[in-house]
Amino acid sequence: MRLDKFLVEMGLGSRTEVKRLLKKKQVLVNGKIETSAKIQIDENQDEISVNNQVLIYERFVYYLLNKPKGVISATEDDKHRTVLDLLNENARQKEVFPVGRLDIDTHGLLLLTNNGALAHAMLSPKKHVAKVYRAKVDGIITEKDVEHFEAGIELKDFTCQPAKLTILEVNEEQQTSLVEIIISEGKFHQVKRMVQACGKTVTDLERLSMGPLMLDERLELVTFRRLTKEELEKLTIFGVEL
Repeated sequence: MRLDKFLVEMGLGSRTEVKRLLKKKQVLVNGKIETSAKIQIDENQDEISVNNQVLIYERFVYYLLNKPKGVISATEDDKHRTVLDLLNENARQKEVFPVGRLDIDTHGLLLLTNNGALAHAMLSPKKHVAKVYRAKVDGIITEKDVEHFEAGIELKDFTCQPAKLTILEVNEEQQTSLVEIIISEGKFHQVKRMVQACGKTVTDLERLSMGPLMLDERLELVTFRRLTKEELEKLTIFGVEL
């Protein structure tokens, strides 16, 4: 890998900014000052340091985002803010993308990474990766609805796989419900359409987990953080290089 590309990927700035660092003799390669941006380095073997700080190369990065409403799960869009707009410049250097999507008015857990193999594994229909949602519903959810979910709800364009619907709260006075829904698919507006098929309407939807990853209660809305070592270890179940 070229040295300037390595430094850019490590979040030290644009190519122009990186070249300034090199000219100022602030970059060392294996303990020797290097001023050429074009030299080839082995990112896994050579020791690269900037201002006496050794840089550890990461091929893949993983961010856990607490997505807010009003933001779309895409890398670019002409009309709306995207989840990438919520990241800082350093986090965007690795060209990350969202694993799956949350609707514009759905909030909660979203994984962003540049590991295409992991994203493919987590989204593969064959893997049946469970996704847990908490939904506020306009209408009273009943045990009959629970059975309907377990049997597999038939929508206009497809029949849903069996899903688990758990009633958390029911407010008879306001005619509302709070429920938890577990599905192993990710069709367009699926949770909302399933609830609608029962004659009720989702008024708020939050994703709590996806596979082994759970929404960190300490992670405020609109903020993100790197996955922990423990969370990365849980992702090894997908059998891809992390």
